[in-house]
Amino acid sequence: MKRLYALLPVLFAPLLAQADAPAVIKIPRLTLEASEKLAQATIAACRKEGVQISVTVVDRSGDPMVFLRDTLAPRVTIELSRQKAYTAVNFNARLSALENNITRLFPVWSVDGLVFTTGGIPIEAAGNIVGAVGVSGSTGEQDEACAREGLKAIAFDLESASP
Repeated sequence: MKRLYALLPVLFAPLLAQADAPAVIKIPRLTLEASEKLAQATIAACRKEGVQISVTVVDRSGDPMVFLRDTLAPRVTIELSRQKAYTAVNFNARLSALENNITRLFPVWSVDGLVFTTGGIPIEAAGNIVGAVGVSGSTGEQDEACAREGLKAIAFDLESASP
C-alpha cells in the first residue's frame, strides 16, 4: 500500500500540470499592415535589381495574408512564391538552409504544396514564428535577397513586439 501511495504523485502529475495550464493562450499574429509593408518593400528591392517577382506573405498557419505580382512577373511565380512561404513557415527555416539537405533526409518532396527552392524565409517576432515570406521570379539567391531586404521594412516592428 505504501508503494501505491508513493506512486500517486507520479501518476497524477500530468493531470495536476494540466489544471495549472491557462484556459486561453496568446498567439502573436502578423498584421495585415505589416504583411503589406513587407510585400511592397520586397517588390521594391527586386525592382532595384531589375527583377520582376511575385511575393506572398503567409501567417503562422501558412495561409496567405498578402500576395503581390509585379507587372511582368511570369504567372508561374504566383504559385511558387506561395509554396515557398508555406514551406518556410512549416519548417521554420530559410529554404536556402533546407534546399540541399531536406530532400535527402526526408521524403517530403512529394507532399503537395511544399517546395524546397531558395526564396522563402520565416518571420519571427518576440521569439515566436508569426509567418513567412516567399519570393519567386529570379534565381533563388536573388529571391531570398529581396525577401531579406523586404523584412528590413518591418524589422523594428518585429523586434519591438511584446511576447
